[in-house]
Amino acid sequence: MRFMVIVKATADSEAGKMPSTELLTAMGKFNEELVNAGVLLAGEGLHPSAKGARIRYDGASRTVIDGPFAETKELIAGFWLIQVASKEEAIEWMRRCPNPFDVPSEIEIRQVYEMSDFGEVATAELVAQEEALRARL
Repeated sequence: MRFMVIVKATADSEAGKMPSTELLTAMGKFNEELVNAGVLLAGEGLHPSAKGARIRYDGASRTVIDGPFAETKELIAGFWLIQVASKEEAIEWMRRCPNPFDVPSEIEIRQVYEMSDFGEVATAELVAQEEALRARL
């Protein structure tokens, strides 16, 4: 099972405050443990929302909204993509993670959909297309 581990933004991350050397070192050690265990698929920090944009969809209409975005608690400061056997294993890994910030913070864990999760809606053609695209990554 794949899980997206979402690091929620804080006022400091949205202000562009850089982490300490100690925190970067601790995160590097944790990431190394994930890699050594064969769990980590990807992981990155994100620039503040002031450097981002959103696209709002309404039928055929597209509206681009430039950051920053108001609700810091709803924003993402970084992520990991991990592959583990269960949600419980994902939780256990993330309990070992250093606090991503020097202030109270939050990490959210969400399972990634697999084609098999879509049941009958995922036709043989759609499954083949997905497999072909993944093979090209």
